[in-house]
Amino acid sequence: MDIEIWFDFASNYSYLSVMRIEELARARGVPVAWRPFLLGPVFKSIGMDNSPFVTQKLKGAYVWTDMERQCRKYALGWTRPASFPRRSILPARIATLADGQPWQAEFIRRVMRLNFVDDHDIEDSAALSQILDSLGQDGQAILAAAESDDVKQALRARTAQAQQRGVFGAPTFFVGDEMFWGNDRLDDALDLAAGQR
Repeated sequence: MDIEIWFDFASNYSYLSVMRIEELARARGVPVAWRPFLLGPVFKSIGMDNSPFVTQKLKGAYVWTDMERQCRKYALGWTRPASFPRRSILPARIATLADGQPWQAEFIRRVMRLNFVDDHDIEDSAALSQILDSLGQDGQAILAAAESDDVKQALRARTAQAQQRGVFGAPTFFVGDEMFWGNDRLDDALDLAAGQR
């Protein structure tokens, strides 16, 4: 059975899972299904107008120390973003447009690095086009396609599906109907998926 990873490009804990999931899943023989969505509408639906890491001072102070520790643990690059959470609509549209494409996973990882290593605006069209071009794609054509009504609606539908399935944060993993929330539950989700193959 595959593992679905529901993530937002603005989510720091999604970064940790996105950068590790394919290698861990491959070792267990588990396919990965990427599910980009937007956390903003999910938060609004449960009465939150921003990330809890912004609205709750103590939690916010803790999380940046925790991210430094986690990135050391996993040997991942890390720069605390100067702007958090960053707008992530355009890369989420591109990643949605890329469903099923062989370049989807690497695009997702490179955008995560752009945000959490390079500390760069992830809605910068030039930077996204450069990533796409480096993956052998036509960056300008994909950027234009990402602005189409069909792609916008697909991302809205994906975000609505997240809400319908009970997603309240990112990353969230599904193995069938079993939901796991948080980077620290990735191994549990993968073990279940591997056991059901």
